[in-house]
Amino acid sequence: MFFNGEIVVVTGASQGIGRAIATEFASYPVTLILTYNRNEEKMNHLLNELEQSGQAKVYAYKVNIGNEDEVKELFKTVKTKYGKVDILVNNAGITNDGYISMMSNKKWDEVIDINLRGTFMCTREAVKQMMSKKSGAVINISSTSGVFGSKAQTNYAAAKGGMISFTKSLALELADYNIRANVVAPGFIDTSMTKSLPKDMVADVLKMIPMKRFGKPEEVAGIVTFLASQKASYITGKTFTVDGGLING
Repeated sequence: MFFNGEIVVVTGASQGIGRAIATEFASYPVTLILTYNRNEEKMNHLLNELEQSGQAKVYAYKVNIGNEDEVKELFKTVKTKYGKVDILVNNAGITNDGYISMMSNKKWDEVIDINLRGTFMCTREAVKQMMSKKSGAVINISSTSGVFGSKAQTNYAAAKGGMISFTKSLALELADYNIRANVVAPGFIDTSMTKSLPKDMVADVLKMIPMKRFGKPEEVAGIVTFLASQKASYITGKTFTVDGGLING
C-alpha cells in the first residue's frame, strides 16, 4: 500500500490535472484536503464522486493561493482539524498569455503571484509542520514551458521555471529533516486548457510529440502519487517531465 493515514493537501484540485491527482490519492485511506478558488460547482461534484468511490476522507476549502492570509488560515485549519501535513501537492496555477511587448505588469504579476508566490507560501506553511515531524513530501506541478520556454508565455514560463529552481533549493534545505521535494512537469495534457487551442496549432504540436498524442491527466497523477509515497524515499530535487517524449534528455 502506498499510503495509510497521511494528511494530503492538493491545491487547485477542482478540474484537470488537479482533479486527477485528487482522485488518485482518494483511492487510498488518507485524509485529503483539496483547495479551489472559482469552480465551486466542479469541486462539489468531485467531492460527491470521491465520497462514493474513494477510501479517503475528503474535505474542500475555497482558497486564493495568491493571498497570504488565506494560505496561512488554510494550513492553520488543517493542523487544528486533521493533523500536521504529510504531503503537499502545489498544483494551483493560471495562464495569462501574451507577447512581451504588449504584456502589462498586471498580467505578469497575476501569473507570478499564483504559480510561483503561491507555491512558496503554501510550501512555507506546510514544511513548518513537516519539520517538526521530520518527514514529508512536496510535489510541485510545473510545466515543460518552465523547462524549455514557450512563445507568448514569458510570465508562465518564468513562474514554472522558478518552481523548478525553487524545488531544487528546497530539496537541499530540507533533506536533513527527511522531507523530499520534487517537480512534475507535464507537457500537453488533455485538459480544458489544451481543448481551447486552435486546430492548426494542435496538429503542429502533435507532429512534435514522439507518441503523437496528448497525455491524460491520470498519467500525470500516477507519478505524483509515486513521488509522494515511500516508494520514492530516495528521490529528491528532481524534475520529471510527463510529455510523451517531447523533451528528450
